Amino acid sequence: MNKYDNKPLIVLTGPTAVGKTRLSLRLARELGGEIISADSMQVYKGMDIGSAKILPEQMQGIPHHLVDVLDPQEEFHVVRFQEMAKEAMAGIYAREHVPILVGGTGFYIQAVTRDIDFTQASTQDSYRRELEERAKTEGPRALHELLRQVDPESALAIHENNVKRVIRALEFYHQNHAPISGHNAQEREKKTPYDLHYFVLTAPREELYRRIDARVDEMIGQGLVDEVRHLKEEGCHAGMVSMQGLGYKEILAYLEGEYPLEEAVRLIKRDTRHFAKRQLTWFKREDDVIWVDKAGFGYDEDRILDHMLKILRTQEEDKNT
Repeated sequence: MNKYDNKPLIVLTGPTAVGKTRLSLRLARELGGEIISADSMQVYKGMDIGSAKILPEQMQGIPHHLVDVLDPQEEFHVVRFQEMAKEAMAGIYAREHVPILVGGTGFYIQAVTRDIDFTQASTQDSYRRELEERAKTEGPRALHELLRQVDPESALAIHENNVKRVIRALEFYHQNHAPISGHNAQEREKKTPYDLHYFVLTAPREELYRRIDARVDEMIGQGLVDEVRHLKEEGCHAGMVSMQGLGYKEILAYLEGEYPLEEAVRLIKRDTRHFAKRQLTWFKREDDVIWVDKAGFGYDEDRILDHMLKILRTQEEDKNT
């Protein structure tokens, strides 16, 4: 049994650029909450503009966790996120505050809300090195074909260029003689051990795409190119997990002469729109989520916040009757 069974846990998620950050601050202030970032990029130091990271002076005194804590050279993945998030939650509960998971990385959120067990996914260094060497000598496609033969479902879900995820899936099969896709499906069926309140903030697609395009233009204006150039000078390269983030891989490719800046910006906008679409598809598969459509509230943040607080109060009253 999880020692935090039935402890409150609030999730505020939604597609990129929908407006989670400002609302999360107001929600945390109302509830005595502390925010845990469920974002795969904001965890990295020096990667501020491209990740739309909240800055210390914008936090309004609300404690934030998993923001600005790793160097870009370090690997960050769902298992490490789960460990760090649960450690942060333990401290928040000890302070008798409410943890609020905020971000758009659906699998990271699920890893915490369902308390997914990743212990079977431990690695064998020799086999991993063998796979890494094959990726270098034969190319990512050969490794992806190997995965397709043993776990076609994972091969469909993982792009061949995401070598690290392909390797993790192959490692799991090598160790357990069973596909990781089946293990993940089984874990997703688990019920949450928390008193969970899962809000998904959304907006009409055309408005969301408009916001994405505007945000990308703003990032370029704020100096995204210089930010990526500095990271490159510090030794960051395309093979790092940190540099696979949207905005970073495209600008890095521009700096390495693969295409002009205008094309990099176009690709960032296009791929971010595709990412937002995939995020919405993910959240639709989750159970017991509370959809909050901003258009239905006239984009009035006060009304949205009041609606969320009313739901939380009602759920708390129902639990106590």
